[in-house]
Amino acid sequence: MSIIERQAWYGGMTRRDKLVARFRAKPKDFTWDELVRMLEGLGYREAAAGKTGGSRRRFVHDTAPTIALHKQHPGNIVKMYVIEDVLRVLSEEGLI
Repeated sequence: MSIIERQAWYGGMTRRDKLVARFRAKPKDFTWDELVRMLEGLGYREAAAGKTGGSRRRFVHDTAPTIALHKQHPGNIVKMYVIEDVLRVLSEEGLI
């Protein structure tokens, strides 16, 4: 169900819809926490990285491709190329 269909069904945007809409606008201040919350809301879960995982993070989905990212540090703002890559994957899979 698309965001527009959900809006019609629920009578307004849900928190997840607002977060997805914000993400699709490619904001320069999108945080890591917002990205994780959005991915989890779309059915992804963070896979355990093990002892040597460092700042690498993998998000797995039952049907969509795994998304492998590097967690930003010391800051919390997601880089634009990461937003564009994740947006491409989620769009191609029809999740957003």
